[in-house]
Amino acid sequence: MRSPDASDRPTGRPRVVIIGSGFGGLFAAQRLRKADVDVTVIGKTSHHLFQPLLYQVATGILSEGEIAPATREILRRQENARVVLGEVTDIDLAARTVTSTVLGRTTVHPYDELIVAAGAGQSYFGNDRFAEFAPGMKSVDDALELRGRIFGAFELAELATDQAEIDRLMTFVVVGAGPTGVEMAGQIAELAHRTLKKDFRNIDPRTSRIVLLDAAPYVLPSFGERLGGRARRQLNEIGVEVQLGAMVTDVDADGLDIKDADGQVRRLNAATKIWAAGVQASPLGRMLGEQSGADVDRAGRVSVLPDLTLPGHPEVHVVGDMMSLDKLPGVAQVAIQGGRYAADQIRRRLAGKEPKGPFHYFDKGSMATISRFHAVADIGRFKFEGFVAWMIWLVIHLFYIVGFKSRITTVLHWLVSFMGRGRSQRVATQQQVFGRLALENLGPDFEASKTGGLKDDPVEGDLTGRESA
Repeated sequence: MRSPDASDRPTGRPRVVIIGSGFGGLFAAQRLRKADVDVTVIGKTSHHLFQPLLYQVATGILSEGEIAPATREILRRQENARVVLGEVTDIDLAARTVTSTVLGRTTVHPYDELIVAAGAGQSYFGNDRFAEFAPGMKSVDDALELRGRIFGAFELAELATDQAEIDRLMTFVVVGAGPTGVEMAGQIAELAHRTLKKDFRNIDPRTSRIVLLDAAPYVLPSFGERLGGRARRQLNEIGVEVQLGAMVTDVDADGLDIKDADGQVRRLNAATKIWAAGVQASPLGRMLGEQSGADVDRAGRVSVLPDLTLPGHPEVHVVGDMMSLDKLPGVAQVAIQGGRYAADQIRRRLAGKEPKGPFHYFDKGSMATISRFHAVADIGRFKFEGFVAWMIWLVIHLFYIVGFKSRITTVLHWLVSFMGRGRSQRVATQQQVFGRLALENLGPDFEASKTGGLKDDPVEGDLTGRESA
């Protein structure tokens, strides 16, 4: 079914469509709170995801609700904003329309100003088959699947009688030594060595093998050799094997094939593999590039003008992981500042004011946790490590979590995990582990076939079979 968007109804106000409910899209929408415009936020999911803490959902520290509040709830008091669920499948720059679809229902959204903040997904560098056995870390579904795989591996190891099978089940491999990979490996080590050490009878979780792989020569290469070296030493101290110069050439259910820097290929058996290497911008980037003539890089990011607009299309603003400008990194702060800048430009254009100057990113620094009470932080000229860096990380992440309630529950769960040895979110089900693969196997039409949907002709009467009281 194809229908026009409700914003077609004339209000006399300019229509601003925002694609994406991540950092860029959400902060852009909030910046337009007092603007005399109609804002439509199109989200692929119904929540805003605080992606930097996904690994804590995967390792049982936080619940998904604490890092993924409903977008509608965040914007409920913003009267000029509405939220629409759907995946954008087409952008027509000439007609100034955006087409989205969800469960067989297609909607066309006209716009006067467009902000594209669709973000990025996991990149397997052309080896998409790896995704079947090595989930990424880009969505709530990914985190819940990994939680099921990690906790499930210990449960299956408890049942196993063959030592080789126990070793395979208790080997965890994280591919990618950037911040996400380092944080994930560190938390699996904490889980095995502290949280679960007394929970089993036939296995000792402390004998688990946690391996962090990367083809690069350094851990946390963007942090520099000093902090990267410190992170590597701390990882080794908590039981993480760091293997650098190691390129993954194949992945299957039982393990990985790895090519070392000397050209030798070896096998690493592991039941649980986690892919934290590489990102690929939304396919919408290439769509925009084809229509506007803008260059698109290998990661799918579209080149934008210094004011974050597309060449020849001053009404189209591209922010966050989708844009390519001055080699800016794909981090949350770039998306937040870009979203706010684009919203300010729209407000100035509509008010007849001169546009702002070029977008300038203010680098507030980078940080990554390694284990409880240990982190590294690179903030301008200052570099911190250990407990001080960990406290900085704690405060910064609490500040950017959306919602007072989420901050309170997050602090409580952090206290349980960091001061004690518990994890408040240890529920793991087979549905979490196999749901993604089952849906992929059933095909894209399966979900729509199970929702019913609207019919062309209205149906009279109650067909639910309910009986009157």
